[in-house]
Amino acid sequence: MELFGITGTEYIGYLASFMVLLSFTMKDVKKLRLVNMSGCILFIVYGFLMPTLRIGLPIIIANAAILAVNVFYLLKSAK
Repeated sequence: MELFGITGTEYIGYLASFMVLLSFTMKDVKKLRLVNMSGCILFIVYGFLMPTLRIGLPIIIANAAILAVNVFYLLKSAK
């Protein structure tokens, strides 16, 4: 699927980048973490959509680790 010469996979990558960028504009740490987590999830999906896992694996690993850090601190602050 292409729209304006951009594939669906690329759109997911752009949306993921936008979500991470948007998270850095947040003042509320909880909102920041939630928006950043959505960006991380999109980047993980994007990594799995790469032509081979060898290309996508660094994206998947890095964003899974960031996602885990966000979840940890969200749960820690909820106590």
